Amino acid sequence: MHYVDTSALLKRFVPERNSDAFDEWFANHAPVVITRLGVLEMRCALARRRRAGQIPLDREQAAVKEVQTDILDGALVVRANHDEHLVDAYHLIEQLPAVALRTLDALHLAAARQFGLTAIATADHVMRAAAIALGLEVVFFGPEEP
Repeated sequence: MHYVDTSALLKRFVPERNSDAFDEWFANHAPVVITRLGVLEMRCALARRRRAGQIPLDREQAAVKEVQTDILDGALVVRANHDEHLVDAYHLIEQLPAVALRTLDALHLAAARQFGLTAIATADHVMRAAAIALGLEVVFFGPEEP
């Protein structure tokens, strides 16, 4: 089973670059794992897109319902975050000194590792670099770096 971070999962609900590739991958790999943090981060990302004028209110509301449907249907398996994830995320900063790891990325990686998952889907370059450094398989949906 794969862990999916918000940068990749957002492509399922908001059309953007590589959304079609993610949809095809998702259809072949669901169910996938996310955390409660991922659900919150997705909700915030949708609201941020609306406030920035990138999506209208009705698209935001529809996307929220689509996320809920994927959870209820079992395509998204939501796992709880634990204090151990915070501790592991803290130590990842020292373990990966060359990677500019952000707080939420560190928490996603810590959760994936603690759940025993060895593969992660992302569209974020920093998350990809950190996951590779940790020996995880990475499915990447972001743009290639220039």
